[in-house]
Amino acid sequence: MPKLITVLNGPNLNLLGLRQPDIYGHETLDDVAAATSELAEELGLAVRFLQSNHEGQLIDWVHEARGKSAGIIINAGALTHTSIALLDALHAYDGVVIEVHISNIHQREPFRHHSFISPRADGVIVGCGTQGYQLALQRMARLVATK
Repeated sequence: MPKLITVLNGPNLNLLGLRQPDIYGHETLDDVAAATSELAEELGLAVRFLQSNHEGQLIDWVHEARGKSAGIIINAGALTHTSIALLDALHAYDGVVIEVHISNIHQREPFRHHSFISPRADGVIVGCGTQGYQLALQRMARLVATK
């Protein structure tokens, strides 16, 4: 049975491909989910790909991943820079966590330079566009294989 990886997407990522395509590109979140699922199959993994605009829902999904998912790939969107509650939920999760950002948050507004997620992340992928999800999944495959 393939190991399950939970992929969490935060606020406004449902508008990927429509919102600020000069920053985030033209691919939709469905495109990213399809590419991620295809790669997961090649890597012998399964993915649960989720998106919510609500902080509490993301926290609930982190809790659900406990004991079920070998890893979490998370693009928390703007909650990256504000949510201590999401960090606390991730601290209660004992699997691998990889943080992903489509844009390079360090080249953007100063408030985006700080991540509350990074202290818990086993890896951070920033500024690689939507390809960052596939890079995260490749790294995840290696990390969960060694745990």
